[in-house]
Amino acid sequence: MPSFLPIHAPHCVVGVIGGGQLGRMIALAARRLGVRTVIWTGGLEAPAVECADEVIDLPFDDPDALQDFCSRVTVSTVEFENIPCHTLEKVARCTGLFPSPHAICICQNREREKNFLRENNIPHTWFAVISNALDLAAAMKELNGPGVLKTADFGYDGKGQLKLEGDEDPEKIWAAFDASRAVLEAWVPFEKELSVMAARGADGVTVTYDPSENRHRHHILDVSIVPARISPAVALEAAAIARRVADALDYRGILGVEFFLKTDGTLLVNEMAPRPHNSGHHTLDACATSQFEQQLRAVIGLPLGSTRLLSPVVMLNLLGDMWPEEMTPPDWLPLFEDGEASLHLYGKRHARGRRKMGHVNFLGTTVENALARAEAMKSLWLE
Repeated sequence: MPSFLPIHAPHCVVGVIGGGQLGRMIALAARRLGVRTVIWTGGLEAPAVECADEVIDLPFDDPDALQDFCSRVTVSTVEFENIPCHTLEKVARCTGLFPSPHAICICQNREREKNFLRENNIPHTWFAVISNALDLAAAMKELNGPGVLKTADFGYDGKGQLKLEGDEDPEKIWAAFDASRAVLEAWVPFEKELSVMAARGADGVTVTYDPSENRHRHHILDVSIVPARISPAVALEAAAIARRVADALDYRGILGVEFFLKTDGTLLVNEMAPRPHNSGHHTLDACATSQFEQQLRAVIGLPLGSTRLLSPVVMLNLLGDMWPEEMTPPDWLPLFEDGEASLHLYGKRHARGRRKMGHVNFLGTTVENALARAEAMKSLWLE
């Protein structure tokens, strides 16, 4: 397969595995570029289908769906990582899949992810792999302090995690922890949580966006502040580490690298996301090239776009608890009266407590101005 596909050629069709809001925004970016998309939903709820050219609404383990998907697309990508590795490998063999199954399968499992960081000398917190109560007892003894027990698979937004102080009974903890394998990580006292979106093209060239300063609510991203309120040296180091991660994965596409910034100014990689990331949503309105267009550029083989920040920005996540009723959205009028806020809704009909329903990007002359407006709007909707 050639590394470059003319974006206006009628045969250029990008397949997207997964039909969530990230797939929706990839499909919207594709329409702007004149690129057709096929969304494979996996049989899950799929807000992306409204924006796709074609839809395959079947499970990821359906062999007919796999054959159908491969027959319709010229190149493919993913919008979330929790897809069976054998499915990814089969897609890669027939259409080309970017990022690669190797990169996705590392990032979808905490054990593989942590071992990758260790093997490539990328700064990370202390960890131990746990498969039984004896492993947990030994790890807790070695750690001798607080930590976080995390499932190896399928953890996100704080799910599959348990904070330990270090004096608990390992047998009782493991018996109650619903996982066959897990990772125990040292608790990191941090000053800030940061992330860097890095895009690596077909030619190996990597570009990075300004680091984002992230705050969480209920273990889910609440606001992203860009540019992050950190020193230039820390910003440069975060970007350099993100490039090291992308190179070590031989990555192609957009990659989210999440960090802890410790109180002594050092950085530790916490997690990696092999796809567009919630903390990169500000790029839709505040950067020369959005993370979604960047993903398409990398997958198709186009030159990467500029990551230049056009304006300070704060991204506010809209969770379901801001909806007064399940199918009744907040009053958007105060938001539109703001004049420099952009609303992005994901097309989800039913709002539930911590479900991501959309986001708002608040542009401002300073991040302090944008953050104050975002916090005021959030308070209004959470009354």
